[in-house]
Amino acid sequence: MSQHIRLHIPGPVEVSPETYAAMAAPMIGHRSKDFVALYDAIQPRLQEMMGTTRPVFLSTSSAWGVMEGTVRNLAAKKVLCCCSGAFSDKWVDVARRCGKEAEALQYEWGVPVDPADIDAKLATGEFDLVTFIHNETSTGVMNPLAEVAAVVRKYDDVLLVTDTVSSFSVVPIEVDALGVDVLLTGSQKALALPPGLAIFTASERAMERAASMKDRGYYFDFLEFLANHEKSMTPSTPCISTIYGLRHQLEAIFAEGLENRYARHERLNAIVHAWVARHGFEFFAPEGYRSKSLTCVRNNKDIDVARLGQILRSEHSLAIDGGYGKIKGKTFRLSNMGDETEASIQNLLDALDDALAKL
Repeated sequence: MSQHIRLHIPGPVEVSPETYAAMAAPMIGHRSKDFVALYDAIQPRLQEMMGTTRPVFLSTSSAWGVMEGTVRNLAAKKVLCCCSGAFSDKWVDVARRCGKEAEALQYEWGVPVDPADIDAKLATGEFDLVTFIHNETSTGVMNPLAEVAAVVRKYDDVLLVTDTVSSFSVVPIEVDALGVDVLLTGSQKALALPPGLAIFTASERAMERAASMKDRGYYFDFLEFLANHEKSMTPSTPCISTIYGLRHQLEAIFAEGLENRYARHERLNAIVHAWVARHGFEFFAPEGYRSKSLTCVRNNKDIDVARLGQILRSEHSLAIDGGYGKIKGKTFRLSNMGDETEASIQNLLDALDDALAKL
């Protein structure tokens, strides 16, 4: 058996033995009463975590599947893509490959999205869909969701889709109160599950828009999700084992308490931030816009980031991320999301101290 390398990368994150054990429950039919019971058991807790009374859908895909589905279901005119990092930048390409007209509201990596810029673009009347990533994993920037949502709400014909893949269950998000039309997340980040399950909710306005669209496809057709949800099922065969794991994780999350969970993520994040400052490193994200789920550290000391990662892996059985895309080596990223504890984060920081001393 290969050595276990503990993950502190921004996703997939470490999955606990207890979660794997829950996923090993016997297989059931996805059209059976057993699956209906499983689906119904998790629905109220997902709704509470999302701050919505709307249905919460389960898609056997990465979150990118739902992102593409959102464009196909909701973009009738033109898509405004808020681009401020590797993942938000991809939205433009996704929209255009779906045959939609799209424009990038482009920012330098590390610069937060400015709601005033969105307002100016929407005032032209050209757009009917805004794509927005709450927590840009590549840069460690948490963009201002409440402020962006408030701007989009000014425009009756514009819908807002928000990716919370690395912020869901890390900070509170109130979908209905904010007026977000589609909120989506994935299993492999703060929910601390294996990859392969996307979770999303859609507003009544979004469903009305989808009903008017002719080329929604099938696999990510919002109306198919809704029709099957009414039977406590999914449109196609779901990843049942991962949903077992989701049920387990939801039980654990609510046993901890949502407010305690949010506070734990903030506390662990602060511990990492203190380490960064103590060692004379800088943050890639500006003050006031830093992620609570991970830290993107600017390599202002010009260390050998690749070698740092090698030492952590070979001598401490830990994995960190050495920077993503065009900032690879210029940054490194440390995750504190999921089931991490003060002890596990301290273990990471002690290992980093040792590795830095050997560079």
